[in-house]
Amino acid sequence: MRERTIASHFIRAALRGAERHGVDTRPLLRELGIQPALLDEPRARLAPEQFSQLIQGLWLLLDDEYMGFGSVPSKRGTFAMMCHAIIHCRSLEKALVRGMLFYDLFPDAPRVSLRHEGEQVRLSIDSSALHDPDHFLTESLLVIWHRLGSWLIGQRIRLDEATFAYPEPSHSAEYDLLYPCPRHFNAQSTSLLFHSRYLGMPLLQDERTLKQFLEHSPADLLARPDGGDSLTSRIRRLLGRDCTHWPDLENVASQLHISPQTLRRHLREEGSSFQELKDHLRRDLAIYHLGRDELSIQALAEQLGFSEPSAFHRAFKKWTGLTPGAYRMHQDS
Repeated sequence: MRERTIASHFIRAALRGAERHGVDTRPLLRELGIQPALLDEPRARLAPEQFSQLIQGLWLLLDDEYMGFGSVPSKRGTFAMMCHAIIHCRSLEKALVRGMLFYDLFPDAPRVSLRHEGEQVRLSIDSSALHDPDHFLTESLLVIWHRLGSWLIGQRIRLDEATFAYPEPSHSAEYDLLYPCPRHFNAQSTSLLFHSRYLGMPLLQDERTLKQFLEHSPADLLARPDGGDSLTSRIRRLLGRDCTHWPDLENVASQLHISPQTLRRHLREEGSSFQELKDHLRRDLAIYHLGRDELSIQALAEQLGFSEPSAFHRAFKKWTGLTPGAYRMHQDS
């Protein structure tokens, strides 16, 4: 299990649109096993499956794929119809342009556009028509269009830059899961920059694969973090291969064919450290297993490499604000 967990900020932000319309979301949260105590704790995190179910639940509750953030709703099924409209296009560029024209048919919809910049192309979101104080829907649309494009051509579109037309938020460390590239805030536009070579690629999907894709998308596109090919993501994949035997920094450096000193320096440049990566993976594994009753807390502590359960308790509370027992109780209640 290498899926990264979702910070509680994004859960609170996703609920803002429904709350703006006076919709009681507590029954939905209870149905999904998301307890208020988890949302009240800034450090708390949830499994990706719960986040995906929450997005789908909000669409159903509001009959609105904009989750209450738009000036007018986007009725359920709109995204699916857009996908059917583009699935037979000859190239990614034709598909993206047609999809953007599709949404232009709806008044007050957020505008999505493509602009060529030499050998690169910029995909921008104009969210001025949204009531989106946390920029949740705006950022979600960026992620969805990027990952939809990647799915259509059967390969991940490597991002060169992500820009945001607002100040850097306090939770910006989470953005490496969404936009694994250099990020700039207080920019002129909210956009993604990537090489234009992707636009000429043919679509590898068809009506059959689209049907399967739409069973859980675009909720799954948001819930499955994309670590890309950054050094931190590569290290995380190495650590996650066998979590019963945690390799040390020297071993990981050897597998990456670089010296330990170079590995430390590169991690500092990416704003991280080996211990932080290891702790984040152990945190996510702990949350995954605490949501299931397969392992006792003591067995889980041993599997995660803690010398004793008390050390695991202290670490987990530092990571999430809750003890392992309290977290499991909230999941089960």
